[in-house]
Amino acid sequence: MRFHIITIFPEMFDSYLKESIIGRALKNKYISIKFYNPRDFIKAPKVNKNNYRPVDDRPYGGGPGMVMRAEPILKAIEKALANIRKSKKTKPKAKSRSELRSATGIILFSPSGKKFTTAYAKGAVKKYTDIILISGRYEGIDARVGKIIKNWKLEIENLSIGDYVLTGGELPAMVLIDCISRQIPGVLGKYESLEEERVSSSVVYTRPEVLKHKGKNYRVPKVLLSGNHKKIDEWKKKQKTG
Repeated sequence: MRFHIITIFPEMFDSYLKESIIGRALKNKYISIKFYNPRDFIKAPKVNKNNYRPVDDRPYGGGPGMVMRAEPILKAIEKALANIRKSKKTKPKAKSRSELRSATGIILFSPSGKKFTTAYAKGAVKKYTDIILISGRYEGIDARVGKIIKNWKLEIENLSIGDYVLTGGELPAMVLIDCISRQIPGVLGKYESLEEERVSSSVVYTRPEVLKHKGKNYRVPKVLLSGNHKKIDEWKKKQKTG
């Protein structure tokens, strides 16, 4: 799976992507990640005296805050698509243009978007080879970006990771990369490592068997020490359902 992230703050991803499971997935080439900064696609006269490249402007119709401009984002998407086409050409079996389009997903993060779920992540792994993640900022992105992408005959979805508002799409992008990556065979090492594919519960215990704290003993439930997997699974199901 190849992730293409469009963001004006690529440095925000550095520590998260270098650590733990995602870091190993990158190292072992189960996934790849490439960044596209919309600021890099802004040229004079939009560049100001301090070499600052503004990607936002005032919204038509008034309102608070600023809106991300369409042009630099569209150019970043076009660059990502060009890289995707280039990578496809290196494959021994060429695919048709329609097949290439269907293997690429474009996601725009929005509080009003469709709720992201594990089921979506599973489907994405089967459906896409490349995912373009558009991380907006400020008050949002010029709506014409979505319209133009649809005119390109490409699939675009508005997604939300929860019923709350964030300052940007970078955190949602990390959430998607994490959740989708763990669905890729080999990333977690064992299929059983997927919590959603085995009997699991948020109630878990580890060593020591008896934890002494402030004069009291806190013991691991006996069923977990029994070795009876049927009873253990029944116990976990009970904990899971309340």
